Amino acid sequence: MTRRRLDPNVCGVTAAIAVVDGKWKTVLLWLLESGPHRPAELRRRLPGLSEKVLTQVLREMETDGLVHREVYDELPLKTVYSLTDFGRDLAEALGPLAAWGHRRLERLTEAQPTS
Repeated sequence: MTRRRLDPNVCGVTAAIAVVDGKWKTVLLWLLESGPHRPAELRRRLPGLSEKVLTQVLREMETDGLVHREVYDELPLKTVYSLTDFGRDLAEALGPLAAWGHRRLERLTEAQPTS
């Protein structure tokens, strides 16, 4: 996936959404909030996420400064991902948006006709 450069004069919300855009990034942020995880642990928690896509998404998040990748020099190699301070800041900033999303889902559920 090619990452496009963001215009520095763009709206801040647009800049933030560009970092979490995609199917897996927000859920990976949420999982990594609980602490460091190995890639296999993340895949087990997210059925449907292929190893290739997980690697790609984690690399993008690392490039954006959201996650830290630690490789332990032991056999077999052990890789662990954790949130950086910047990633924790983003996860905290997304908290109110998540609350808004839950309220929206409740409204949609309430608006559905009962059968």
